[in-house]
Amino acid sequence: MPSAVLPREFYARPTLDVARDLIGKVLAHDTPAGSAAGTIVEVEAYIGEADPACHAAPGPTSRNAPLYGPPGIAYVYLNYGIHYLVNAVTEPEGSPAAVLIRALEPVEGEALMRRRRSRGNGRTAASFQPWELCRGPGNLTRALGISLKQNRRDLTESSLRIEDRGLPAPDLAWSRRIGITVGVEPEWRVYAAPSPAVSGKR
Repeated sequence: MPSAVLPREFYARPTLDVARDLIGKVLAHDTPAGSAAGTIVEVEAYIGEADPACHAAPGPTSRNAPLYGPPGIAYVYLNYGIHYLVNAVTEPEGSPAAVLIRALEPVEGEALMRRRRSRGNGRTAASFQPWELCRGPGNLTRALGISLKQNRRDLTESSLRIEDRGLPAPDLAWSRRIGITVGVEPEWRVYAAPSPAVSGKR
């Protein structure tokens, strides 16, 4: 099956449905250094101003403005001043919500991913196992060359996009979100149960 970029209608749905259906889709990024892509194997949903873990919890700000915009837009931010995290904005415009992409399995551009991951951390490019390259939301943005420059990119028609490549749907598991201290009760993290690239507890 040829690749098909996911349309805006895919994202203009309840966030938990989008989160579930993103598992097995492919996040791809074309850059001057080359192209890299990975199969999405772990995501988390963040939904609305009533979700204390969502960036929309304080209401509209200049930082979280993409969450209130049209679905299918990338929301990229710097986390703790260290890592860039990439989200796909969901639900109709004005309803702030997004899906955080937490882990990928590399499918394209692995050599480029290795070079990017090895910069500044004392490891050689060859020392990474394939499943390590995009394990965790900060690692995958580094591997794919995603930064604040990609904030507000249109995932339906830009160099940063999510594709359906016809990959078989894996067995899914749901859990509480990880790496947060508020809003920990909802089981809004979904992942491909068999994947070694999934971060955190299973």
